Amino acid sequence: MLNNHCCVVTVVMQAVLLEEFQEPLTVQDVERPEPEPDGAVAEVIGCGICRSDWHCWQGDWDWFGYRPDPPHVLGHEPTGRIVAVGEDVENIEEGQEVAIPFNFACGTCDLCRNGRENICENHIGLGFMNEAPGAFAEEVHIPNADINAVPLPDGIDAEAAAGMGCRFMTSFHAMAHRAPVRAGDDVVIHGCGGIGLSAVHIANALGANVIGVDLMDEKLDRAEELGAVATVNAADVDDPAAEVRDITNGGADISADALGIETTCQNAVNSLRKGGTHVQIGLTTSDEEGMIPLPTDEFVAKEIEFKGSLGLQPSRYSEMLDMVESSKLDPTALVEETVDIHEVPDELDAMSDYNTIGIPVCNEFSS
Repeated sequence: MLNNHCCVVTVVMQAVLLEEFQEPLTVQDVERPEPEPDGAVAEVIGCGICRSDWHCWQGDWDWFGYRPDPPHVLGHEPTGRIVAVGEDVENIEEGQEVAIPFNFACGTCDLCRNGRENICENHIGLGFMNEAPGAFAEEVHIPNADINAVPLPDGIDAEAAAGMGCRFMTSFHAMAHRAPVRAGDDVVIHGCGGIGLSAVHIANALGANVIGVDLMDEKLDRAEELGAVATVNAADVDDPAAEVRDITNGGADISADALGIETTCQNAVNSLRKGGTHVQIGLTTSDEEGMIPLPTDEFVAKEIEFKGSLGLQPSRYSEMLDMVESSKLDPTALVEETVDIHEVPDELDAMSDYNTIGIPVCNEFSS
C-alpha cells in the first residue's frame, strides 16, 4: 500500500532568524519560499558567514538602506541547486547548481543595461532588505533569476563555491576591475579578515606584490600563505602606513581598506605613492555612520584616486569562475571551517571580538 506521506513537501523550513537587533539569534521554522513569476527557488548548498551579517544583526547600515524589519532571515553568500522556477524564467532550470550574488539586479535600468548591475538603480540586498529574506535557510528565493542566478560550470563544486560569496566576489571586483591590479603593482590590504584575505589571494593571482596589514599575527600568517610578500602588524609599529611606504620604496600603487573603520581607511590612503589608487571595500559601523575624515589635500597634491567597490556584476562572474577553473584562484583556501545552521549564531557572535579567521561556511541546514 502506498504511503500517503511519502510525497508530502513540508511548508516550513529551518532558518536563522533576526528577531531583535543585538539580541541572540535563533534557528526557527519559517515558511518556505515560492518562486515569483520571474524568480526561482534554490535549495541552499552552502552559505558563507560574513561580517556583513554581523553588521545587519547589530542594526548598522540604516544610512545605507541595509536595515531590515525584524523578524528577518539573515545570510547573503549562498550557492544552491534550483528546485523551482517561475513561469516567466527562460534560462534557469530546475536541477542547475548556481552561485547567487547578494546584489540582486533588475536587469532593465540604465546601469544594468550598461554592465553595472551590481549597483542597479533598483538594487535589492539579499539578507539585508525586507524584499529579500536571506540564505541561512534550507531554501532561498532569487528574484529576476535569469539575471541573478549564475550557473556554475561543471568543474566547480557548488559546496566549494560557497567560498566565493560576498567577500570573495567583492574582492575580485575591487582588485580586477575597480583598481585595477596589474602585474608588478604594489598592493596593500588593510584588514585581513575574510574580505581582506580574499583580496590578498586575488591580487596575488593577478600578479601583484601584496602587503597585508592587521593586528593579529594569525591573520597575517594566513595572508602570507595566500601570497602576501610582506606583512605589517599595526599593533607593533607607530605608523603602519610609514612601514608600508618603506617596504614599497615610496608607497603602494593600490591600497584597500577591507574593514571600514577610520583608522584602517586613513592608514590605507596614507600608504599610497603619488598617483596611487585607494579602493574602499569595507563598510563602516554605527561608530562612523558612513563618514570618515580623509586627507583631502593629499588627494589633490598626490593626485590620488578614491574608488568604491560593491559586489560583482553577474555578467562578469565568468571572469572569476574561469580563474577558479584554471586553478589560478582557490576560494576553498579561504574557508576556515564548515558548520551547521545551529552554529551560525555562535559564529556571528564571535565576530564581535574579531575572533574569526578566513571564511566560515554553513553547509548543513536541517536537523
